[in-house]
Amino acid sequence: MKSESESETGTGTGSAAFGSGAMFDAIAENYDRMNRVISLGIDIRWRARAVEAMHLGDAADARSYKVLDVATGTGDLALATARAHVNAHVVGVDPSQGMLAIGREKVGREGLAARVSLETGDAEALAFEANTFDAVSIAFGIRNVRDRMRALREFERVVKAGGRVVILELGEPDGAVLGAFARMHVHRVVPFLGRLFSGAREYRYLEQSIAAFPPRPAFAEMMREAGLDVLEVIPLTMGAATLFVAEKAARSPGATP
Repeated sequence: MKSESESETGTGTGSAAFGSGAMFDAIAENYDRMNRVISLGIDIRWRARAVEAMHLGDAADARSYKVLDVATGTGDLALATARAHVNAHVVGVDPSQGMLAIGREKVGREGLAARVSLETGDAEALAFEANTFDAVSIAFGIRNVRDRMRALREFERVVKAGGRVVILELGEPDGAVLGAFARMHVHRVVPFLGRLFSGAREYRYLEQSIAAFPPRPAFAEMMREAGLDVLEVIPLTMGAATLFVAEKAARSPGATP
Protein backbone atom coordinates (compact mmCIF):
# COMPACT_ATOMS: atom_id res chain seq x y z
CA MET A 1 0.00 0.00 0.00
CA LYS A 2 1.02 3.55 -0.58
CA SER A 3 3.95 5.68 0.44
CA GLU A 4 4.48 9.38 0.98
CA SER A 5 8.21 9.56 0.34
CA GLU A 6 11.25 7.36 -0.05
CA SER A 7 11.62 4.79 2.69
CA GLU A 8 14.74 3.98 4.61
CA THR A 9 13.95 0.28 4.33
CA GLY A 10 14.42 -0.13 0.57
CA THR A 11 16.97 0.77 -2.03
CA GLY A 12 14.75 0.39 -5.04
CA THR A 13 15.09 -1.06 -8.49
CA GLY A 14 16.11 1.03 -11.46
CA SER A 15 15.10 4.66 -11.02
CA ALA A 16 12.16 3.96 -8.70
CA ALA A 17 13.26 3.58 -5.08
CA PHE A 18 11.10 1.32 -2.97
CA GLY A 19 8.50 3.45 -1.21
CA SER A 20 8.94 6.46 -3.51
CA GLY A 21 6.28 8.24 -5.53
CA ALA A 22 7.97 6.86 -8.66
CA MET A 23 7.56 3.32 -7.39
CA PHE A 24 3.84 3.85 -6.94
CA ASP A 25 3.58 5.43 -10.37
CA ALA A 26 4.82 2.07 -11.67
CA ILE A 27 2.09 0.04 -9.95
CA ALA A 28 -0.74 2.62 -10.00
CA GLU A 29 -2.77 0.85 -12.69
CA ASN A 30 -3.14 -2.32 -10.61
CA TYR A 31 -3.04 -0.71 -7.16
CA ASP A 32 -6.74 -0.74 -6.24
CA ARG A 33 -7.33 -4.28 -7.49
CA MET A 34 -4.30 -5.58 -5.65
CA ASN A 35 -5.40 -3.88 -2.40
CA ARG A 36 -8.70 -5.73 -2.52
CA VAL A 37 -6.98 -9.04 -3.25
CA ILE A 38 -4.14 -8.93 -0.74
CA SER A 39 -6.34 -7.63 2.10
CA LEU A 40 -9.24 -9.96 1.21
CA GLY A 41 -11.41 -6.83 1.01
CA ILE A 42 -10.94 -6.01 4.70
CA ASP A 43 -9.19 -2.72 3.91
CA ILE A 44 -12.59 -1.23 3.03
CA ARG A 45 -13.84 -1.86 6.58
CA TRP A 46 -10.60 -0.52 8.03
CA ARG A 47 -11.08 2.75 6.16
CA ALA A 48 -14.67 2.98 7.39
CA ARG A 49 -13.37 2.73 10.96
CA ALA A 50 -10.90 5.52 10.22
CA VAL A 51 -13.69 7.76 8.92
CA GLU A 52 -15.73 7.13 12.06
CA ALA A 53 -12.73 7.96 14.24
CA MET A 54 -12.48 11.45 12.71
CA HIS A 55 -15.55 12.32 14.79
CA LEU A 56 -17.00 14.77 12.27
CA GLY A 57 -20.57 14.62 13.52
CA ASP A 58 -23.67 12.70 12.41
CA ALA A 59 -25.87 13.08 9.34
CA ALA A 60 -27.94 15.79 11.04
CA ASP A 61 -24.88 17.97 11.60
CA ALA A 62 -25.09 20.90 9.16
CA ARG A 63 -21.60 22.23 9.87
CA SER A 64 -19.03 22.23 7.07
CA TYR A 65 -15.82 20.30 7.68
CA LYS A 66 -12.45 20.49 5.98
CA VAL A 67 -10.37 17.29 6.00
CA LEU A 68 -6.83 16.60 4.83
CA ASP A 69 -5.99 13.08 3.65
CA VAL A 70 -2.22 12.62 3.43
CA ALA A 71 -0.66 9.96 1.16
CA THR A 72 -4.08 9.73 -0.42
CA GLY A 73 -2.94 7.52 -3.33
CA THR A 74 -5.96 6.78 -5.51
CA GLY A 75 -8.23 8.58 -3.05
CA ASP A 76 -10.00 5.70 -1.32
CA LEU A 77 -10.02 7.27 2.15
CA ALA A 78 -10.73 10.75 0.81
CA LEU A 79 -13.74 9.41 -1.08
CA ALA A 80 -14.96 7.36 1.88
CA THR A 81 -14.83 10.50 4.03
CA ALA A 82 -16.78 12.56 1.49
CA ARG A 83 -19.42 9.85 1.11
CA ALA A 84 -19.93 9.54 4.85
CA HIS A 85 -20.10 13.29 5.49
CA VAL A 86 -22.00 15.30 2.88
CA ASN A 87 -20.73 18.56 4.37
CA ALA A 88 -17.08 17.54 4.28
CA HIS A 89 -14.60 19.03 1.81
CA VAL A 90 -11.58 16.76 1.48
CA VAL A 91 -8.12 17.62 0.17
CA GLY A 92 -5.95 14.60 -0.63
CA VAL A 93 -2.19 14.94 -1.16
CA ASP A 94 0.29 12.40 -2.53
CA PRO A 95 3.68 12.47 -4.35
CA SER A 96 2.64 9.94 -7.03
CA GLN A 97 1.18 11.54 -10.14
CA GLY A 98 0.11 8.14 -11.44
CA MET A 99 -1.91 7.39 -8.31
CA LEU A 100 -3.45 10.87 -8.27
CA ALA A 101 -4.52 10.56 -11.91
CA ILE A 102 -6.46 7.39 -11.13
CA GLY A 103 -7.89 8.98 -8.00
CA ARG A 104 -9.14 11.98 -9.96
CA GLU A 105 -10.91 9.67 -12.39
CA LYS A 106 -12.66 8.00 -9.45
CA VAL A 107 -13.65 11.37 -7.98
CA GLY A 108 -15.14 12.39 -11.33
CA ARG A 109 -17.07 9.13 -11.72
CA GLU A 110 -18.65 9.59 -8.30
CA GLY A 111 -19.56 13.22 -9.00
CA LEU A 112 -17.58 14.46 -6.02
CA ALA A 113 -15.23 16.91 -7.71
CA ALA A 114 -16.88 19.82 -5.89
CA ARG A 115 -15.93 18.34 -2.51
CA VAL A 116 -12.80 16.23 -3.13
CA SER A 117 -9.59 17.61 -4.61
CA LEU A 118 -6.40 15.59 -5.06
CA GLU A 119 -3.08 17.43 -5.20
CA THR A 120 0.63 16.74 -5.26
CA GLY A 121 2.00 17.00 -1.73
CA ASP A 122 4.58 15.83 0.80
CA ALA A 123 3.72 14.71 4.33
CA GLU A 124 6.89 16.32 5.68
CA ALA A 125 6.16 19.77 4.23
CA LEU A 126 2.41 20.36 3.92
CA ALA A 127 1.54 23.45 1.87
CA PHE A 128 -1.23 24.65 4.19
CA GLU A 129 -1.59 27.29 6.89
CA ALA A 130 -1.67 26.27 10.55
CA ASN A 131 -5.05 25.35 12.04
CA THR A 132 -6.70 24.80 8.64
CA PHE A 133 -8.35 21.37 8.92
CA ASP A 134 -10.98 19.84 11.18
CA ALA A 135 -9.29 16.44 10.78
CA VAL A 136 -6.16 14.95 9.23
CA SER A 137 -5.98 11.34 8.07
CA ILE A 138 -3.39 9.04 6.55
CA ALA A 139 -3.95 5.40 5.62
CA PHE A 140 -1.10 2.96 4.91
CA GLY A 141 1.40 5.74 4.30
CA ILE A 142 3.06 6.89 7.52
CA ARG A 143 5.32 3.83 7.75
CA ASN A 144 6.98 4.92 4.51
CA VAL A 145 7.65 8.56 5.38
CA ARG A 146 11.38 9.14 5.83
CA ASP A 147 11.06 11.56 8.79
CA ARG A 148 7.92 10.43 10.62
CA MET A 149 8.33 12.89 13.48
CA ARG A 150 8.48 15.80 11.06
CA ALA A 151 5.32 14.56 9.34
CA LEU A 152 3.49 14.12 12.66
CA ARG A 153 4.42 17.68 13.63
CA GLU A 154 3.07 18.86 10.29
CA PHE A 155 -0.21 17.03 10.98
CA GLU A 156 -0.38 18.72 14.40
CA ARG A 157 0.35 22.10 12.83
CA VAL A 158 -2.34 22.06 10.14
CA VAL A 159 -5.18 20.54 12.19
CA LYS A 160 -7.35 22.85 14.28
CA ALA A 161 -7.27 22.77 18.07
CA GLY A 162 -9.58 19.96 19.14
CA GLY A 163 -9.38 18.37 15.69
CA ARG A 164 -8.40 14.75 15.23
CA VAL A 165 -5.43 13.10 13.56
CA VAL A 166 -6.34 9.58 12.46
CA ILE A 167 -3.63 7.21 11.29
CA LEU A 168 -4.42 3.78 9.83
CA GLU A 169 -1.37 1.59 9.36
CA LEU A 170 -0.45 -2.01 8.69
CA GLY A 171 1.47 -4.01 11.28
CA GLU A 172 2.65 -7.43 12.34
CA PRO A 173 -0.41 -9.54 13.22
CA ASP A 174 -0.81 -10.77 16.82
CA GLY A 175 -1.69 -14.16 18.25
CA ALA A 176 -0.27 -17.64 18.19
CA VAL A 177 -2.56 -19.54 15.80
CA LEU A 178 -4.63 -17.06 13.79
CA GLY A 179 -1.83 -14.51 14.07
CA ALA A 180 0.60 -17.02 12.57
CA PHE A 181 -1.74 -17.51 9.62
CA ALA A 182 -2.04 -13.74 9.15
CA ARG A 183 1.73 -13.33 9.33
CA MET A 184 2.17 -16.00 6.66
CA HIS A 185 -0.28 -14.06 4.49
CA VAL A 186 1.75 -10.85 4.88
CA HIS A 187 5.19 -12.40 4.45
CA ARG A 188 4.49 -15.06 1.82
CA VAL A 189 1.11 -14.67 0.10
CA VAL A 190 1.16 -10.90 -0.45
CA PRO A 191 4.54 -10.75 -2.27
CA PHE A 192 3.56 -13.80 -4.35
CA LEU A 193 0.23 -12.26 -5.38
CA GLY A 194 1.95 -8.99 -6.17
CA ARG A 195 4.31 -10.69 -8.58
CA LEU A 196 1.59 -12.92 -10.03
CA PHE A 197 -1.04 -10.27 -10.77
CA SER A 198 1.01 -7.13 -11.32
CA GLY A 199 4.42 -8.49 -12.28
CA ALA A 200 5.91 -6.08 -9.76
CA ARG A 201 8.60 -6.95 -7.23
CA GLU A 202 7.53 -3.83 -5.33
CA TYR A 203 5.03 -5.87 -3.29
CA ARG A 204 7.99 -7.44 -1.48
CA TYR A 205 8.52 -3.92 -0.15
CA LEU A 206 5.17 -4.09 1.64
CA GLU A 207 6.44 -6.94 3.81
CA GLN A 208 9.71 -5.14 4.53
CA SER A 209 8.10 -1.84 5.47
CA ILE A 210 5.62 -3.50 7.84
CA ALA A 211 8.42 -5.32 9.64
CA ALA A 212 10.36 -2.05 10.02
CA PHE A 213 7.47 -0.03 11.46
CA PRO A 214 7.67 0.71 15.22
CA PRO A 215 5.53 -1.27 17.69
CA ARG A 216 2.21 0.35 18.61
CA PRO A 217 3.35 1.81 21.98
CA ALA A 218 6.48 3.32 20.42
CA PHE A 219 4.58 4.96 17.57
CA ALA A 220 1.90 6.27 19.95
CA GLU A 221 4.70 7.86 21.99
CA MET A 222 6.03 9.52 18.83
CA MET A 223 2.59 11.05 18.31
CA ARG A 224 2.66 12.43 21.85
CA GLU A 225 6.13 13.88 21.30
CA ALA A 226 4.73 15.65 18.23
CA GLY A 227 2.23 17.45 20.47
CA LEU A 228 -0.81 15.23 19.96
CA ASP A 229 -3.02 13.75 22.66
CA VAL A 230 -3.39 10.05 21.83
CA LEU A 231 -6.99 9.01 22.52
CA GLU A 232 -7.03 5.40 21.27
CA VAL A 233 -4.77 2.78 19.77
CA ILE A 234 -7.03 0.15 18.21
CA PRO A 235 -5.68 -3.12 16.73
CA LEU A 236 -7.81 -4.33 13.81
CA THR A 237 -8.11 -7.87 12.45
CA MET A 238 -5.66 -9.58 14.81
CA GLY A 239 -3.37 -6.59 14.65
CA ALA A 240 -2.88 -6.75 10.88
CA ALA A 241 -3.72 -3.04 10.98
CA THR A 242 -3.84 -0.46 13.75
CA LEU A 243 -5.92 2.68 14.08
CA PHE A 244 -4.16 5.47 15.97
CA VAL A 245 -6.57 8.22 17.03
CA ALA A 246 -5.23 11.49 18.44
CA GLU A 247 -6.39 15.03 19.05
CA LYS A 248 -4.69 18.39 18.91
CA ALA A 249 -4.73 19.87 22.39
CA ALA A 250 -6.39 23.27 22.76
CA ARG A 251 -3.11 24.77 23.96
CA SER A 252 -0.70 22.80 21.77
CA PRO A 253 2.25 24.70 20.25
CA GLY A 254 0.54 25.15 16.88
CA ALA A 255 -2.80 26.26 18.28
CA THR A 256 -4.14 29.77 17.78
CA PRO A 257 -3.93 31.71 21.10
